[in-house]
Amino acid sequence: MYAVPDEYFFRIHHVRPRFKNDVESVLLYVAQECNRLSDLPVRDYAESLNRAIRLYGGNYSLAEKTINNWRTEIAALFGFYIEDKQADITRTGDIARLLATNQDLIEFFKYYLYYFQYPGGHLKQDRVKEFIEAGVKFKPAQYILKVLIAGNEEKTNFSINKVEATHCIFNDLRVTRDNREAKDVVKLILQNRTAKIEYDSNGDTTRYAADILDYMVLANLLRESHGYYYINGAEVDAISAFISSSDYFGGYDDFYGVSNIDITAIRLIEPLWFEYVNNKLSTDLFATDIVQFIEESIPERSDIVDDRIRQIITDSQHSTKDIGDIGESLVISHEKARITQCGLGDLPHLVQKIPTSLGVGYDIQSLEGTPDRIKRYIEVKTTISQNRLNFGNFHLTPNEWNSATTLRDRYYVYRLMISKDERTLYILQDPVKLYKQDKIFMSLSHKSGAEISFPETACTKTALML
Repeated sequence: MYAVPDEYFFRIHHVRPRFKNDVESVLLYVAQECNRLSDLPVRDYAESLNRAIRLYGGNYSLAEKTINNWRTEIAALFGFYIEDKQADITRTGDIARLLATNQDLIEFFKYYLYYFQYPGGHLKQDRVKEFIEAGVKFKPAQYILKVLIAGNEEKTNFSINKVEATHCIFNDLRVTRDNREAKDVVKLILQNRTAKIEYDSNGDTTRYAADILDYMVLANLLRESHGYYYINGAEVDAISAFISSSDYFGGYDDFYGVSNIDITAIRLIEPLWFEYVNNKLSTDLFATDIVQFIEESIPERSDIVDDRIRQIITDSQHSTKDIGDIGESLVISHEKARITQCGLGDLPHLVQKIPTSLGVGYDIQSLEGTPDRIKRYIEVKTTISQNRLNFGNFHLTPNEWNSATTLRDRYYVYRLMISKDERTLYILQDPVKLYKQDKIFMSLSHKSGAEISFPETACTKTALML
Protein backbone atom coordinates (compact mmCIF):
# COMPACT_ATOMS: atom_id res chain seq x y z
CA MET A 1 0.00 0.00 0.00
CA TYR A 2 1.48 3.34 -1.06
CA ALA A 3 1.85 5.97 1.67
CA VAL A 4 3.34 9.43 1.60
CA PRO A 5 6.38 9.48 3.94
CA ASP A 6 5.30 10.78 7.33
CA GLU A 7 7.54 13.86 7.17
CA TYR A 8 5.78 14.95 3.95
CA PHE A 9 2.20 13.97 4.70
CA PHE A 10 -0.37 16.76 5.02
CA ARG A 11 -3.98 16.14 4.09
CA ILE A 12 -5.55 18.73 1.83
CA HIS A 13 -9.23 19.49 2.42
CA HIS A 14 -11.82 22.16 1.65
CA VAL A 15 -15.54 22.94 2.00
CA ARG A 16 -17.64 20.42 0.08
CA PRO A 17 -21.09 21.50 -1.11
CA ARG A 18 -24.04 19.28 -0.23
CA PHE A 19 -25.30 19.71 -3.79
CA LYS A 20 -22.18 18.40 -5.54
CA ASN A 21 -24.19 16.09 -7.81
CA ASP A 22 -26.32 19.03 -8.97
CA VAL A 23 -23.68 21.72 -8.76
CA GLU A 24 -24.15 23.33 -12.19
CA SER A 25 -27.89 23.82 -11.79
CA VAL A 26 -27.59 25.08 -8.22
CA LEU A 27 -24.83 27.56 -8.95
CA LEU A 28 -26.58 29.03 -11.99
CA TYR A 29 -29.79 29.41 -10.01
CA VAL A 30 -28.10 31.00 -6.99
CA ALA A 31 -25.94 33.28 -9.15
CA GLN A 32 -29.11 34.65 -10.73
CA GLU A 33 -30.68 35.15 -7.32
CA CYS A 34 -27.56 36.93 -6.03
CA ASN A 35 -27.45 39.06 -9.17
CA ARG A 36 -30.84 40.59 -8.41
CA LEU A 37 -29.90 41.53 -4.82
CA SER A 38 -28.61 45.02 -4.14
CA ASP A 39 -26.11 45.79 -1.39
CA LEU A 40 -27.85 44.97 1.88
CA PRO A 41 -27.11 44.70 5.60
CA VAL A 42 -25.48 41.33 6.30
CA ARG A 43 -28.55 39.80 7.95
CA ASP A 44 -30.97 41.07 5.30
CA TYR A 45 -28.85 39.71 2.44
CA ALA A 46 -28.58 36.31 4.14
CA GLU A 47 -32.33 36.14 4.75
CA SER A 48 -33.13 37.15 1.15
CA LEU A 49 -30.78 34.55 -0.29
CA ASN A 50 -32.07 31.89 2.12
CA ARG A 51 -35.60 32.47 0.85
CA ALA A 52 -34.42 32.02 -2.73
CA ILE A 53 -32.47 28.84 -1.90
CA ARG A 54 -35.53 27.37 -0.20
CA LEU A 55 -37.47 27.81 -3.46
CA TYR A 56 -34.97 25.70 -5.40
CA GLY A 57 -36.46 22.35 -6.37
CA GLY A 58 -36.72 19.94 -3.43
CA ASN A 59 -35.57 22.45 -0.80
CA TYR A 60 -38.88 23.72 0.55
CA SER A 61 -39.06 21.30 3.48
CA LEU A 62 -35.38 21.52 4.47
CA ALA A 63 -34.47 22.71 7.94
CA GLU A 64 -33.31 26.32 8.26
CA LYS A 65 -29.87 25.08 9.34
CA THR A 66 -29.50 23.15 6.08
CA ILE A 67 -30.54 26.20 4.04
CA ASN A 68 -27.96 28.24 5.93
CA ASN A 69 -25.33 25.63 5.15
CA TRP A 70 -26.14 25.81 1.43
CA ARG A 71 -25.71 29.58 1.49
CA THR A 72 -22.48 29.64 3.46
CA GLU A 73 -20.96 26.83 1.38
CA ILE A 74 -21.73 28.71 -1.83
CA ALA A 75 -20.26 31.87 -0.37
CA ALA A 76 -17.12 30.25 1.00
CA LEU A 77 -16.28 27.97 -1.90
CA PHE A 78 -17.47 30.01 -4.89
CA GLY A 79 -17.27 33.62 -3.66
CA PHE A 80 -20.78 34.60 -4.76
CA TYR A 81 -21.03 37.41 -2.24
CA ILE A 82 -18.72 39.49 -0.06
CA GLU A 83 -19.56 40.26 3.56
CA ASP A 84 -18.14 43.26 5.35
CA LYS A 85 -19.27 42.59 8.90
CA GLN A 86 -17.60 45.69 10.28
CA ALA A 87 -19.58 47.91 7.92
CA ASP A 88 -22.61 45.57 8.16
CA ILE A 89 -22.97 45.27 4.40
CA THR A 90 -23.03 42.38 1.93
CA ARG A 91 -22.66 42.80 -1.81
CA THR A 92 -22.91 40.32 -4.65
CA GLY A 93 -19.55 39.31 -6.12
CA ASP A 94 -18.54 39.82 -9.74
CA ILE A 95 -18.19 36.05 -10.23
CA ALA A 96 -21.91 35.57 -9.53
CA ARG A 97 -22.81 38.48 -11.79
CA LEU A 98 -20.61 37.06 -14.56
CA LEU A 99 -22.36 33.70 -14.40
CA ALA A 100 -25.84 35.21 -14.19
CA THR A 101 -25.16 37.53 -17.13
CA ASN A 102 -23.23 35.24 -19.47
CA GLN A 103 -25.07 31.99 -18.61
CA ASP A 104 -21.78 30.20 -19.34
CA LEU A 105 -21.06 27.60 -16.66
CA ILE A 106 -17.94 26.38 -18.44
CA GLU A 107 -16.47 29.87 -18.31
CA PHE A 108 -17.46 30.17 -14.65
CA PHE A 109 -15.64 27.01 -13.61
CA LYS A 110 -12.50 28.13 -15.45
CA TYR A 111 -12.41 31.38 -13.50
CA TYR A 112 -13.20 29.56 -10.27
CA LEU A 113 -10.31 27.11 -10.73
CA TYR A 114 -7.95 29.81 -12.00
CA TYR A 115 -8.12 31.58 -8.65
CA PHE A 116 -8.70 28.62 -6.32
CA GLN A 117 -5.76 27.86 -4.03
CA TYR A 118 -4.71 26.50 -0.65
CA PRO A 119 -4.86 28.23 1.74
CA GLY A 120 -7.80 30.46 0.86
CA GLY A 121 -10.84 32.10 2.38
CA HIS A 122 -12.89 29.01 1.55
CA LEU A 123 -11.30 27.43 4.66
CA LYS A 124 -12.17 28.23 8.26
CA GLN A 125 -9.58 30.38 10.01
CA ASP A 126 -8.20 27.54 12.15
CA ARG A 127 -7.73 25.45 9.00
CA VAL A 128 -5.99 28.34 7.24
CA LYS A 129 -3.64 28.47 10.22
CA GLU A 130 -2.85 24.74 9.83
CA PHE A 131 -2.08 25.18 6.13
CA ILE A 132 0.20 28.14 6.82
CA GLU A 133 2.04 26.31 9.62
CA ALA A 134 2.58 23.39 7.22
CA GLY A 135 4.01 25.81 4.63
CA VAL A 136 1.39 24.95 1.99
CA LYS A 137 1.05 27.21 -1.08
CA PHE A 138 -0.73 25.31 -3.78
CA LYS A 139 -2.92 25.97 -6.83
CA PRO A 140 -4.34 22.53 -7.64
CA ALA A 141 -5.77 23.06 -11.14
CA GLN A 142 -2.57 24.62 -12.41
CA TYR A 143 -0.43 21.84 -10.97
CA ILE A 144 -2.66 19.03 -12.28
CA LEU A 145 -2.41 20.49 -15.78
CA LYS A 146 1.39 20.62 -15.45
CA VAL A 147 1.44 16.96 -14.41
CA LEU A 148 -0.73 15.90 -17.33
CA ILE A 149 1.38 17.86 -19.80
CA ALA A 150 4.56 16.35 -18.37
CA GLY A 151 2.92 12.93 -18.48
CA ASN A 152 2.10 13.29 -22.16
CA GLU A 153 5.80 13.78 -22.83
CA GLU A 154 6.40 10.36 -21.28
CA LYS A 155 3.33 8.46 -22.44
CA THR A 156 0.68 9.19 -25.06
CA ASN A 157 -2.71 10.17 -23.58
CA PHE A 158 -1.33 10.13 -20.06
CA SER A 159 -4.06 10.31 -17.43
CA ILE A 160 -4.48 10.17 -13.68
CA ASN A 161 -7.26 8.97 -11.43
CA LYS A 162 -8.51 10.51 -8.20
CA VAL A 163 -6.57 8.05 -6.03
CA GLU A 164 -3.26 8.91 -7.71
CA ALA A 165 -4.05 12.61 -7.52
CA THR A 166 -4.82 12.30 -3.81
CA HIS A 167 -1.68 10.44 -2.73
CA CYS A 168 0.88 11.64 -5.26
CA ILE A 169 -0.19 15.28 -5.41
CA PHE A 170 -2.70 16.60 -2.87
CA ASN A 171 -1.45 15.00 0.34
CA ASP A 172 2.28 15.36 -0.30
CA LEU A 173 4.11 18.44 0.99
CA ARG A 174 6.80 17.86 -1.60
CA VAL A 175 4.14 19.09 -4.02
CA THR A 176 1.94 21.45 -2.02
CA ARG A 177 4.76 23.12 -0.10
CA ASP A 178 7.94 22.48 -2.09
CA ASN A 179 6.48 22.67 -5.62
CA ARG A 180 7.92 19.36 -6.73
CA GLU A 181 8.67 19.08 -10.44
CA ALA A 182 5.66 17.75 -12.31
CA LYS A 183 7.83 15.26 -14.17
CA ASP A 184 8.85 13.70 -10.83
CA VAL A 185 5.19 13.13 -9.95
CA VAL A 186 4.66 11.50 -13.35
CA LYS A 187 7.63 9.25 -12.71
CA LEU A 188 6.25 8.25 -9.30
CA ILE A 189 2.80 7.45 -10.73
CA LEU A 190 4.23 5.35 -13.57
CA GLN A 191 6.56 3.49 -11.22
CA ASN A 192 3.66 2.67 -8.89
CA ARG A 193 1.61 1.41 -11.83
CA THR A 194 4.43 -0.80 -13.05
CA ALA A 195 4.90 -2.21 -9.55
CA LYS A 196 1.10 -2.56 -9.17
CA ILE A 197 1.22 -0.69 -5.89
CA GLU A 198 -2.21 -0.10 -4.34
CA TYR A 199 -3.52 3.07 -2.70
CA ASP A 200 -6.07 3.83 -0.01
CA SER A 201 -9.12 4.48 -2.22
CA ASN A 202 -11.61 5.22 0.56
CA GLY A 203 -14.06 7.91 -0.53
CA ASP A 204 -13.37 10.06 2.51
CA THR A 205 -9.70 10.01 1.60
CA THR A 206 -10.01 10.85 -2.09
CA ARG A 207 -12.98 13.22 -2.11
CA TYR A 208 -11.06 16.50 -2.19
CA ALA A 209 -8.86 15.64 -5.14
CA ALA A 210 -11.92 14.15 -6.84
CA ASP A 211 -13.80 17.43 -6.39
CA ILE A 212 -11.12 19.46 -8.13
CA LEU A 213 -10.78 16.94 -10.97
CA ASP A 214 -14.55 16.98 -11.47
CA TYR A 215 -14.64 20.79 -11.48
CA MET A 216 -11.89 20.72 -14.11
CA VAL A 217 -14.14 18.53 -16.26
CA LEU A 218 -16.98 21.04 -15.81
CA ALA A 219 -14.54 23.75 -16.89
CA ASN A 220 -13.77 21.70 -20.03
CA LEU A 221 -10.07 21.56 -19.08
CA LEU A 222 -10.16 17.78 -18.60
CA ARG A 223 -12.07 14.84 -19.96
CA GLU A 224 -12.97 11.85 -17.86
CA SER A 225 -13.30 8.25 -18.99
CA HIS A 226 -13.74 5.23 -16.70
CA GLY A 227 -12.35 7.14 -13.72
CA TYR A 228 -9.28 8.51 -15.50
CA TYR A 229 -8.79 12.19 -16.27
CA TYR A 230 -7.12 13.37 -19.48
CA ILE A 231 -6.12 16.85 -20.57
CA ASN A 232 -8.50 18.39 -23.10
CA GLY A 233 -6.25 19.32 -26.01
CA ALA A 234 -8.95 21.52 -27.53
CA GLU A 235 -8.54 24.05 -24.69
CA VAL A 236 -5.03 25.15 -25.61
CA ASP A 237 -5.51 28.86 -24.88
CA ALA A 238 -7.18 28.33 -21.51
CA ILE A 239 -4.64 25.72 -20.42
CA SER A 240 -1.80 28.00 -21.46
CA ALA A 241 -3.31 30.78 -19.32
CA PHE A 242 -3.43 28.43 -16.32
CA ILE A 243 0.10 27.12 -16.80
CA SER A 244 1.73 30.50 -17.31
CA SER A 245 -0.12 32.30 -14.52
CA SER A 246 1.83 33.66 -11.57
CA ASP A 247 -1.39 34.96 -10.00
CA TYR A 248 -1.54 34.08 -6.32
CA PHE A 249 -3.38 35.50 -3.34
CA GLY A 250 -0.66 36.85 -1.08
CA GLY A 251 -2.82 37.96 1.80
CA TYR A 252 -1.43 35.26 4.10
CA ASP A 253 2.23 35.67 3.16
CA ASP A 254 3.21 37.62 6.27
CA PHE A 255 2.07 34.74 8.50
CA TYR A 256 4.50 32.15 7.12
CA GLY A 257 7.35 31.45 9.52
CA VAL A 258 5.57 33.22 12.37
CA SER A 259 5.04 31.36 15.64
CA ASN A 260 1.74 31.68 17.50
CA ILE A 261 -0.28 32.94 14.55
CA ASP A 262 -3.25 35.03 15.66
CA ILE A 263 -6.55 33.61 14.35
CA THR A 264 -8.13 37.06 14.60
CA ALA A 265 -5.51 38.47 12.23
CA ILE A 266 -6.31 35.70 9.73
CA ARG A 267 -10.02 36.51 10.02
CA LEU A 268 -9.32 40.10 9.03
CA ILE A 269 -7.75 38.87 5.78
CA GLU A 270 -10.85 36.93 4.71
CA PRO A 271 -12.66 39.81 2.91
CA LEU A 272 -9.51 40.38 0.84
CA TRP A 273 -9.69 36.78 -0.37
CA PHE A 274 -13.20 37.28 -1.70
CA GLU A 275 -12.12 40.51 -3.38
CA TYR A 276 -9.30 38.53 -5.02
CA VAL A 277 -11.49 35.76 -6.45
CA ASN A 278 -13.84 38.41 -7.85
CA ASN A 279 -11.03 40.25 -9.59
CA LYS A 280 -10.30 40.67 -13.32
CA LEU A 281 -13.34 38.85 -14.66
CA SER A 282 -14.29 41.29 -17.40
CA THR A 283 -12.16 39.90 -20.24
CA ASP A 284 -13.29 37.12 -22.58
CA LEU A 285 -10.26 34.99 -21.72
CA PHE A 286 -12.36 32.00 -20.69
CA ALA A 287 -15.60 32.59 -22.61
CA THR A 288 -16.72 29.36 -24.26
CA ASP A 289 -16.31 29.02 -28.01
CA ILE A 290 -19.60 27.31 -28.85
CA VAL A 291 -18.42 25.88 -32.18
CA GLN A 292 -15.37 24.32 -30.54
CA PHE A 293 -17.47 23.02 -27.66
CA ILE A 294 -19.95 21.32 -30.00
CA GLU A 295 -17.16 19.84 -32.13
CA GLU A 296 -15.47 18.24 -29.15
CA SER A 297 -18.53 17.30 -27.08
CA ILE A 298 -19.00 13.83 -28.54
CA PRO A 299 -16.22 13.43 -31.13
CA GLU A 300 -17.26 9.94 -32.18
CA ARG A 301 -20.80 11.03 -33.04
CA SER A 302 -21.72 12.27 -36.51
CA ASP A 303 -24.70 14.52 -35.92
CA ILE A 304 -26.41 16.41 -38.74
CA VAL A 305 -27.95 18.84 -36.24
CA ASP A 306 -24.55 19.65 -34.75
CA ASP A 307 -23.12 20.13 -38.24
CA ARG A 308 -25.92 22.57 -38.99
CA ILE A 309 -25.36 24.41 -35.69
CA ARG A 310 -21.68 24.82 -36.53
CA GLN A 311 -22.59 26.16 -39.96
CA ILE A 312 -25.11 28.66 -38.58
CA ILE A 313 -22.70 29.94 -35.96
CA THR A 314 -19.80 30.15 -38.39
CA ASP A 315 -21.91 31.96 -40.99
CA SER A 316 -23.29 34.46 -38.49
CA GLN A 317 -21.73 37.85 -37.97
CA HIS A 318 -21.21 37.19 -34.26
CA SER A 319 -18.28 36.00 -32.21
CA THR A 320 -18.53 32.26 -31.54
CA LYS A 321 -18.11 33.20 -27.86
CA ASP A 322 -21.17 35.48 -27.73
CA ILE A 323 -23.70 33.08 -26.27
CA GLY A 324 -26.64 35.47 -26.39
CA ASP A 325 -26.24 36.36 -30.05
CA ILE A 326 -25.51 32.76 -31.03
CA GLY A 327 -28.65 31.60 -29.23
CA GLU A 328 -30.72 34.11 -31.19
CA SER A 329 -29.18 32.95 -34.49
CA LEU A 330 -30.03 29.34 -33.69
CA VAL A 331 -33.60 30.24 -32.73
CA ILE A 332 -34.06 32.20 -35.97
CA SER A 333 -33.02 29.09 -37.89
CA HIS A 334 -35.35 26.99 -35.72
CA GLU A 335 -38.27 29.30 -36.43
CA LYS A 336 -37.67 29.24 -40.17
CA ALA A 337 -37.68 25.44 -40.07
CA ARG A 338 -40.80 25.41 -37.89
CA ILE A 339 -42.96 27.65 -40.08
CA THR A 340 -41.76 25.80 -43.17
CA GLN A 341 -42.85 22.56 -41.52
CA CYS A 342 -46.24 24.18 -40.86
CA GLY A 343 -46.73 24.74 -44.60
CA LEU A 344 -45.51 28.34 -44.73
CA GLY A 345 -42.41 27.60 -46.77
CA ASP A 346 -42.71 30.88 -48.67
CA LEU A 347 -42.53 33.01 -45.49
CA PRO A 348 -39.23 32.26 -43.66
CA HIS A 349 -37.98 35.71 -44.66
CA LEU A 350 -40.50 37.17 -42.19
CA VAL A 351 -38.57 35.67 -39.27
CA GLN A 352 -36.40 38.59 -38.20
CA LYS A 353 -34.01 39.59 -35.43
CA ILE A 354 -35.08 42.85 -33.80
CA PRO A 355 -32.22 45.32 -33.14
CA THR A 356 -31.54 45.71 -29.42
CA SER A 357 -31.47 49.48 -29.89
CA LEU A 358 -35.22 49.49 -30.56
CA GLY A 359 -35.87 48.34 -26.99
CA VAL A 360 -39.05 46.45 -27.85
CA GLY A 361 -38.64 43.80 -25.14
CA TYR A 362 -38.07 40.77 -27.36
CA ASP A 363 -35.33 39.47 -29.65
CA ILE A 364 -37.10 37.90 -32.62
CA GLN A 365 -40.28 38.46 -34.58
CA SER A 366 -41.69 35.27 -36.09
CA LEU A 367 -45.03 33.79 -37.13
CA GLU A 368 -47.55 31.38 -35.72
CA GLY A 369 -47.97 28.24 -37.82
CA THR A 370 -51.20 29.47 -39.44
CA PRO A 371 -51.88 31.03 -42.87
CA ASP A 372 -53.12 34.34 -41.40
CA ARG A 373 -49.58 35.55 -40.61
CA ILE A 374 -50.24 36.18 -36.91
CA LYS A 375 -46.99 37.33 -35.39
CA ARG A 376 -45.05 35.59 -32.64
CA TYR A 377 -42.67 37.64 -30.45
CA ILE A 378 -39.78 35.71 -28.95
CA GLU A 379 -37.34 36.49 -26.16
CA VAL A 380 -34.36 34.09 -26.23
CA LYS A 381 -32.48 32.97 -23.11
CA THR A 382 -29.46 30.73 -23.74
CA THR A 383 -27.30 28.74 -21.31
CA ILE A 384 -24.24 26.56 -21.92
CA SER A 385 -23.04 23.84 -19.54
CA GLN A 386 -21.30 20.48 -19.53
CA ASN A 387 -24.35 18.60 -18.27
CA ARG A 388 -28.09 18.97 -18.66
CA LEU A 389 -29.41 21.45 -16.11
CA ASN A 390 -32.11 20.34 -13.69
CA PHE A 391 -34.14 23.51 -13.45
CA GLY A 392 -35.76 26.16 -15.60
CA ASN A 393 -34.94 29.71 -14.62
CA PHE A 394 -34.53 33.00 -16.45
CA HIS A 395 -34.64 36.76 -15.95
CA LEU A 396 -36.87 39.21 -17.80
CA THR A 397 -35.93 42.89 -17.70
CA PRO A 398 -38.66 45.40 -16.84
CA ASN A 399 -38.96 46.18 -20.56
CA GLU A 400 -39.29 42.48 -21.45
CA TRP A 401 -41.90 41.93 -18.73
CA ASN A 402 -43.88 44.95 -19.95
CA SER A 403 -43.85 43.50 -23.47
CA ALA A 404 -44.99 40.13 -22.11
CA THR A 405 -47.83 41.91 -20.29
CA THR A 406 -48.89 43.77 -23.43
CA LEU A 407 -48.50 40.99 -25.99
CA ARG A 408 -49.78 38.15 -23.79
CA ASP A 409 -50.33 34.96 -25.84
CA ARG A 410 -48.21 36.31 -28.70
CA TYR A 411 -45.19 36.60 -26.36
CA TYR A 412 -42.88 33.58 -25.97
CA VAL A 413 -39.73 32.86 -24.01
CA TYR A 414 -37.43 30.33 -25.69
CA ARG A 415 -35.06 28.88 -23.09
CA LEU A 416 -32.25 27.28 -25.12
CA MET A 417 -30.09 24.79 -23.22
CA ILE A 418 -26.81 23.74 -24.85
CA SER A 419 -24.82 20.99 -23.16
CA LYS A 420 -22.37 18.37 -24.36
CA ASP A 421 -25.13 16.03 -25.48
CA GLU A 422 -28.29 18.15 -25.64
CA ARG A 423 -29.52 21.15 -27.64
CA THR A 424 -33.07 21.68 -26.36
CA LEU A 425 -35.64 24.48 -26.40
CA TYR A 426 -38.05 25.00 -23.52
CA ILE A 427 -40.81 27.22 -24.87
CA LEU A 428 -43.11 29.23 -22.59
CA GLN A 429 -46.08 31.01 -24.15
CA ASP A 430 -47.60 33.96 -22.30
CA PRO A 431 -45.55 33.93 -19.07
CA VAL A 432 -47.99 36.44 -17.55
CA LYS A 433 -50.87 33.96 -17.90
CA LEU A 434 -48.70 31.09 -16.62
CA TYR A 435 -47.83 33.16 -13.57
CA LYS A 436 -51.47 34.03 -12.87
CA GLN A 437 -52.37 30.35 -13.17
CA ASP A 438 -49.62 29.46 -10.64
CA LYS A 439 -47.87 27.33 -13.24
CA ILE A 440 -44.59 29.22 -12.90
CA PHE A 441 -42.96 30.99 -9.96
CA MET A 442 -42.01 34.64 -10.30
CA SER A 443 -40.43 37.35 -8.20
CA LEU A 444 -41.24 40.75 -9.71
CA SER A 445 -39.50 44.05 -9.10
CA HIS A 446 -40.28 47.26 -10.98
CA LYS A 447 -36.58 48.09 -10.82
CA SER A 448 -34.91 44.79 -11.80
CA GLY A 449 -37.69 42.97 -13.66
CA ALA A 450 -38.91 39.40 -13.19
CA GLU A 451 -37.02 36.34 -11.95
CA ILE A 452 -38.91 33.31 -13.27
CA SER A 453 -38.62 29.62 -12.42
CA PHE A 454 -40.64 27.04 -14.31
CA PRO A 455 -41.20 23.28 -14.27
CA GLU A 456 -41.20 21.28 -17.50
CA THR A 457 -44.96 20.91 -17.18
CA ALA A 458 -45.33 24.65 -17.84
CA CYS A 459 -43.53 24.64 -21.15
CA THR A 460 -43.22 22.88 -24.48
CA LYS A 461 -39.97 20.98 -24.74
CA THR A 462 -38.65 20.53 -28.26
CA ALA A 463 -35.42 19.63 -29.99
CA LEU A 464 -33.73 22.42 -31.90
CA MET A 465 -34.92 22.33 -35.52
CA LEU A 466 -32.48 23.64 -38.09
